[in-house]
Amino acid sequence: MAQTPEFVTLQVEDGVGTIRLDRPKMNAIDEQLHLEVRAAAIEAGERADVRAVVIYGGERVFAAGADIKAMSQLDGTGMQAWGRELQDSFRTVARLPKPVIAAITGYALGGGYELALCADFRVLGSRAKIGQPEIQLGVIPGAGGTQRLARLVGPAKAKDLVFTGRHVGAEEALEIGLADAVVPDAEVYETALAMARKFAAGPPLALAAAKRAIDEGLELPIDEGLALESRLFAELFDTEDQATGMRSFLESGPGKAEFTGR
Repeated sequence: MAQTPEFVTLQVEDGVGTIRLDRPKMNAIDEQLHLEVRAAAIEAGERADVRAVVIYGGERVFAAGADIKAMSQLDGTGMQAWGRELQDSFRTVARLPKPVIAAITGYALGGGYELALCADFRVLGSRAKIGQPEIQLGVIPGAGGTQRLARLVGPAKAKDLVFTGRHVGAEEALEIGLADAVVPDAEVYETALAMARKFAAGPPLALAAAKRAIDEGLELPIDEGLALESRLFAELFDTEDQATGMRSFLESGPGKAEFTGR
């Protein structure tokens, strides 16, 4: 990967970092793009001035899928190595210890929707189309589509989408849980930014703990998940944000605390 990113930038304003994809024409995901996404996610995770993240592909398209021309040259061994790196990049996004919102216009297909699945929330434009069409190429999703999708909407709906490879419109996506909000196309990015700003005003350490408790807890038996929750809950009582939040509540009521992330 080039030292200066070519296809992905991280833009920071008002506590929100926007990971912006810009690989003409359709943000097809090749090795360089996903490695640049990984680098941007690592930077966003480390920066104290980034408290929430928006992933955005621009006004026309989020990401239409993987670069099929590049993939078609690989055999099973080559694809195993490529797929491992792709999953590592997407896992970096999924494990960001900050709220992440995917702002989706146009198409988010295949690897593009798998990237969106790594976000905590998905905002779709009214004309957006999403889906996992890999079956139509004689393969299956390989960057989280069978796993994150099933955890999001359940196995039956996931199988319908993966088995058929069909495109899903925005309203159906909202109805079955693939999207969290549908707005006019021109309002997608601003809507995602507004959501992110609300999270950015919250307590960063508590938000990170909440995200970890939910995401990791889903993979654990209930008793182990409850133990994780209890430990993370208790650890927050050693933070300045906890003292600030409770003092502010007692003195001024809820919702008025200003958190430092310490």
